[in-house]
This record gives sequence, structure tokens and C-alpha cells, in this order.
Amino acid sequence: MLSLERDPANLPFITPWERTQHEAAIRFPDFRHFIVEAGPDLDAAGFLILIGCRSQNLSLELKRMVVRSKGQGHGRAALRVAKKVAFDDLGAHRFWLDVKKRNTGARALYESEGFVLEGELRESVKVEGGFESLFVMSMLATEFAQRRAAAQELRA
Repeated sequence: MLSLERDPANLPFITPWERTQHEAAIRFPDFRHFIVEAGPDLDAAGFLILIGCRSQNLSLELKRMVVRSKGQGHGRAALRVAKKVAFDDLGAHRFWLDVKKRNTGARALYESEGFVLEGELRESVKVEGGFESLFVMSMLATEFAQRRAAAQELRA
């Protein structure tokens, strides 16, 4: 996870965690970590982290999704499984994320997968040379169900 986060292809789009943050998150029951596997040998192709898995508000966050090889569909496949886990397995009412404003590729992926732009957190992340804004996006359980009825989501 640490090497993927610090990969120059990923670093501009995420705020990496220290090893101790990942270790603590793995032990915390409100978090879920998933390894993205791909290829004939199911090699590790990335990871994702869900937060809020025990939220009384039934609002889960896709905290982090990082894939090794871009443009091969691994991120889209992982996102579809994450939505299924959030809504089917964890009973989420709302599944949300934030994405750096400059990460136009990820934002396009999220929009194509049914996430709705809620707003902008202006200059909310400190980066080298200043601050960067985040977009907040979400999907509600009713929207997920509509997409599933239209065969746009994985079956239960």
C-alpha cells in the first residue's frame, strides 16, 4: 500500500498515509481494507479503503482507491465491487468520496459510475506550493437500486 501511494503516478492525486496510519486503520473495526486483484494469477493490482462501516447514519466513505496500472479497467471493477459491498453487504444509505479537483480522470470514472457531485471543499488540502480543492461526490441506495434495475450494477 505504501509503495502504491508513493508511486509518482499516484502521488499527485492522493494524500498518502504513514505506515502507522494504515496499521491503525486495519485494526479499527469501522474501516475495511480490500486488495484489488487482477490478471490470470490474481496479482495485487491495488487497494481500497472504506470508512464508516459501522456508521449509525449508514453513510460510508470510499477513503482511498489506488490501482497500479491505469486504463485497464481495474479501478472501475474495484469501484463496482465497493458499491456492492457498501450497499448490499454493509447496508449503506449513502456512499461518498472526495476527489482532488485536478484528478479529472477519477472524477469522470465516478460520474460514469453514478456518483453525483455534491460540492467543492475549496482549498482544503495542503500541497506543495499551496492548497488544493476537493470535490465531494456521493451515491444513495435508491440511486444504486435504480442503476441495478437498469443492469448498470453488479447483481446482489
